[in-house]
Amino acid sequence: MSLLSYGFRGLVSVATLAVASTAGNAWAQIKVGLNVPLTGFAAADGKSALDGAKLAVEQANAKGGVAGQKIELVIYDDQATAKEAVPVATKLIEKDQVVAAVSGSYSGSTRAAASIFQRAQVPYVVAYAIHPDITLAGNYMFRVSAMGEVQGRGGAKLVQNLGKKRVALITVKNDFGQALAAGFKEAAPKLGLSIISEYEYAMPDRQFGPLVSKVKADNPEVIYASGYFFNAGPLVSQLRAAGVTAPIIGQEGYDSDKFIEIAGPASEGTLVTTSLDRDSDSAATKAFLADYRKATNAGADMVAASTYTAVSVLVEGLKKTRGKGGEELVKAIEVGQYDTPIGKLSFNDLHEVKKDIQVQVVKDKAFRRHSVISDAALLTPPSKAK
Repeated sequence: MSLLSYGFRGLVSVATLAVASTAGNAWAQIKVGLNVPLTGFAAADGKSALDGAKLAVEQANAKGGVAGQKIELVIYDDQATAKEAVPVATKLIEKDQVVAAVSGSYSGSTRAAASIFQRAQVPYVVAYAIHPDITLAGNYMFRVSAMGEVQGRGGAKLVQNLGKKRVALITVKNDFGQALAAGFKEAAPKLGLSIISEYEYAMPDRQFGPLVSKVKADNPEVIYASGYFFNAGPLVSQLRAAGVTAPIIGQEGYDSDKFIEIAGPASEGTLVTTSLDRDSDSAATKAFLADYRKATNAGADMVAASTYTAVSVLVEGLKKTRGKGGEELVKAIEVGQYDTPIGKLSFNDLHEVKKDIQVQVVKDKAFRRHSVISDAALLTPPSKAK
């Protein structure tokens, strides 16, 4: 049952929600916080993140939990906004006294929460928020997805791999879009690409008539357009309706069945740089996809896979510390090697991951493997030394 069916709106506290089986009620509990958008514009992503987190905790508790204790998720709705994320982080630390926390939310809210957790020395594992400032908040921060600039560079490499050069750049005006655009523009000249035009749009935008007309007049060979399923769907649909035939490259924000639903037939052929390969041969990925479908009766997206991964990484660290947090938990996480649904991960000294970028293509109303970007130099995240 969805949390929203209980009538919660705005700030949602489920401080007593234990996602283990009721048979474990006699166990002591280790509290792990989760900030996630359950209401507002990002609620669909929030549901995916919550389902991924719950699955990771259920599986961990089924295997005995941590040091004889079950893990309890303490869940709050941050509405994917900084305004809500600050009191959420504060409450998780001061009221709930969580040993660690996971972000299942967007960059704006995660950036705001990061400094709160860092000051309190509470480890914070970020699932899919990509802004560079998050790990720069301090050494208690970890990110399991590739940061925005790295993903942007990967997008430029994909353009080169497609044999295209003339690019129209369309950017959503928020942390997510700006980070992606920065990485793309950094790599473009090195890869022989020419950005012939740049456009921005606001998060609430759904009608793109003037922008579409300009892009059509530009006649680009390829379009690199950041966005989320709720604005990328209308954007792609309107570009195709206007007769724009150039390949469109999106990113993790597109990685949702709702994008295909909203864009309809226009979604076919759209390329997406992301973390989740639905056609992977990896045992960890195959198991996750099957277990998620069994648990939710739905296909997993990048948000679910990344949040599942973030929780799983945290659980592995807690097992090493036997449930202790603080600096001991930080050290346990940072030396780990993790085989996850989104790839094999390890952290550098800035607690960023170096990993391949998966390219999915919409084919027959589903995400399928297109290619993998594995350029080691291009995809290397920043480190403290740099």
